[in-house]
Amino acid sequence: MNKNKIVDVVIANGDVVSKGKRYKSSIAINDGTIVALGDKSSLPDAERIVDATGKIVMPGVVDPHVHIDEVPENRAGTYENETQAAALGGVTSIIDFAWQGGDRRIIDNDKTLIDGIQHKIEKGRDSYVDFSVHGVLHRENGKTLDDLSSAIDMGVTSFKMFMSNYPVGVTNGFVHRAFERIAELDAVAAVHTEDPSVCDELTAKMKRQDRSTPDQYPRSRPDYSEAIAAEDAVQMARELGVKYYGVHTSCKKAAEVISSKQEDQSLIRAETCTHYTRLTEDIYDKLGTFPQIAPPIRTETDVDAIFTHLKDGSLSVVSTDHSVYHKEYKEVEQWWDSPFGANSIQTSLPIFHDEAINKRNFTYPKLVELMCTNPADTFGLSKKGSLEPGKDADIVIFDPSKKYTVRSDNNASNSEFSIYEGQEVKGSVDKTFVRGDLVADSGQIVGEPGGGKFIERELPDWSC
Repeated sequence: MNKNKIVDVVIANGDVVSKGKRYKSSIAINDGTIVALGDKSSLPDAERIVDATGKIVMPGVVDPHVHIDEVPENRAGTYENETQAAALGGVTSIIDFAWQGGDRRIIDNDKTLIDGIQHKIEKGRDSYVDFSVHGVLHRENGKTLDDLSSAIDMGVTSFKMFMSNYPVGVTNGFVHRAFERIAELDAVAAVHTEDPSVCDELTAKMKRQDRSTPDQYPRSRPDYSEAIAAEDAVQMARELGVKYYGVHTSCKKAAEVISSKQEDQSLIRAETCTHYTRLTEDIYDKLGTFPQIAPPIRTETDVDAIFTHLKDGSLSVVSTDHSVYHKEYKEVEQWWDSPFGANSIQTSLPIFHDEAINKRNFTYPKLVELMCTNPADTFGLSKKGSLEPGKDADIVIFDPSKKYTVRSDNNASNSEFSIYEGQEVKGSVDKTFVRGDLVADSGQIVGEPGGGKFIERELPDWSC
């Protein structure tokens, strides 16, 4: 580019990590876009120089599994607060969920998936980071499938279903019908997999036996219930030729099912979540129902297996499943009265960095692949996930040597607790840029609400 042109920002002298490489470079940003990379002396002058010496410069994290403000009566998260937490954690793009009719607990059945998408876009008007949504399919009727083409026209190119005992769970027969239609449209089907009848039976049994303490919770949703449902979903996806994405893989057995059905990444993909890479089921003894998540947090053997499958690529994304509840709804006497979910978006990158890089010898390019590039490519965010000319200037400057202790007092999220409370980590987000605008700096929000925008996603190409 023209050396004499003045650009908005140059991030200078950092260790740039992108597209499988780590190298010394500087980055020029103008009008929200990366315009050049190279030695600082080769780049144009800038209105602002940001020195990144000794720090990692990486793409902003793309978190494709986030729940914000979908059950207003008991979920505390709002777009303004949760996306501040995202920015402080180096997350520059999120994919939330849009429900048929509006919020998750539907009252007006006359409203459609399209209404739900519009409703969630409106809720996101105060977002600090860019966002999109998955459409959730929970009504087993023809109108649900008729709406998919219109949703795609709105930039919603992935659709989630629950093979679970949640109130929004659907039957395998409906999943089959939906897979057929989603395959016709070349979109992505994302599925929560826990066998509902097994989970119902075990929960009822535990209630009869009054096994109500939080440490008993994982027995109600065992690893094999996840593997059974994953087997059904993945086999169906292969038969019907739909692009399948398995959400929040938590255990060795389910990961092995997914791996066994993958010939490559062209049809079957899956994620895990940060908590399944860091925590083990003894967390229920320590924190009670605060970390009650579905599927449950598992064993050390499962954590090791998750890392094995992340390393070999059969699990290709690390997300958060971020969800925020008012504390009073999580502090209950019997575990079955607690909702599922916990917040983590502010700590996901530092926690995963500490576990993967510092303890398990993963490389920075592998971390960026799992948290930035792969989720962007998987869900049709073509301007996100890597540092190249023409891409959005979603950039994180990360200090790999800074140590800190996770404290819920520091939550920007509305959550009053953290499932990582008291954990010491090495590695911290220094600065977060969203399309070239500095949004978070040294642990403080410096951007403005509404700086993030809704991103219309493309139909992703998984053939590569």
